[in-house]
Amino acid sequence: QVDRQEELEAQANGYELVLDREPNNQTALRGLLEVRLELGDIEGTIAPLERLVELNPDQTDYAVLLAQANEQIGDREAAAQVYREILLSQPGNINALQGLVALLMDQSRPEAAIGLLEDTLNLADEANQVQPGSVDVVSVQLLLGRVYVDAGRDQEALSVYDDAIIQDELDFRPVLAKAIVLQGIGRNDEAQPLFEQAAAMAPAQYRDQINQFAAGESAEAVE
Repeated sequence: QVDRQEELEAQANGYELVLDREPNNQTALRGLLEVRLELGDIEGTIAPLERLVELNPDQTDYAVLLAQANEQIGDREAAAQVYREILLSQPGNINALQGLVALLMDQSRPEAAIGLLEDTLNLADEANQVQPGSVDVVSVQLLLGRVYVDAGRDQEALSVYDDAIIQDELDFRPVLAKAIVLQGIGRNDEAQPLFEQAAAMAPAQYRDQINQFAAGESAEAVE
């Protein structure tokens, strides 16, 4: 293990030497990022990530990683700022929406999370006309429903899930989400047919999990 640690630190030094000469060398930036991640040096990933974000403004994966790294070192403000910057250019980016909503909920700001998601839904038609498929409406509705559930507003969650079911009749996720809420508030006789419907609609790899939900064995919703 010590040998591996030394080897990784030597690799990191090598990448840093390259970057001293060529600060925009993306191969070296990615290499340094991977080595620092393997070393568990989250703080050390931030500088190469910031550079990769600058060099790849159209690729949001690096920006999402940067936000997550800021979050892990406890800099929530920086994380929120990065998520907001992603959403300025890509309002439907589900990773950024999930990240920012999670931060807002951690700060006990459900109204801010609800407002963010409602604004996204209100702008979805326009955004999807400009760039088809840029906002996955059902995924945003599922996120909004979960915020309502976390805030103890089950009726509003059920209403959002009903809207999502109408939005895409072939998507099993809102059917399952509605069933889980109904089960949670003791309306099991209404929930069970929905569990069966979701299992019939879902790809095969999700069916065992849906059956566990139906039996009350699992509490994590499918994304």
